[in-house]
Amino acid sequence: MTNTPPTHSKAIGYLLWIFGFTGSHRFYFGKPISGTIWFFTGGLFLVGWLVDVFLIPGMERSAARRYASGPYDYSVAWLCQTFIGPLGVHRFYLGKIGTGILWLLTGGLFLIGYLYDFLTLNGQIDERNRGEG
Repeated sequence: MTNTPPTHSKAIGYLLWIFGFTGSHRFYFGKPISGTIWFFTGGLFLVGWLVDVFLIPGMERSAARRYASGPYDYSVAWLCQTFIGPLGVHRFYLGKIGTGILWLLTGGLFLIGYLYDFLTLNGQIDERNRGEG
């Protein structure tokens, strides 16, 4: 078993779980489909949200196997995205200056881009960490 640095933090997962009825912790751990379902159903009517408190450790391990570690920290990018995403700070962090400015001037491209980034941010970070983007 290789000893790679973790990509996602359980502590950040639990912090985002507090807002879990929005699906934020599921998006963070790379589960965009269930994150979207949680977003539109209030955490599966809060029942799924409560169950997730026990599932977060497994989600963290799964994310660590799936995504590459590297110079860009998933937790930093996700905290910026979750709390100040419409300002584009997470895009500036990833070196995407042009779209960062666009997000800043348009409120995350009128919130559509902000929602898009919830669905794709792990892939964007993974791509940068692998040197592909």
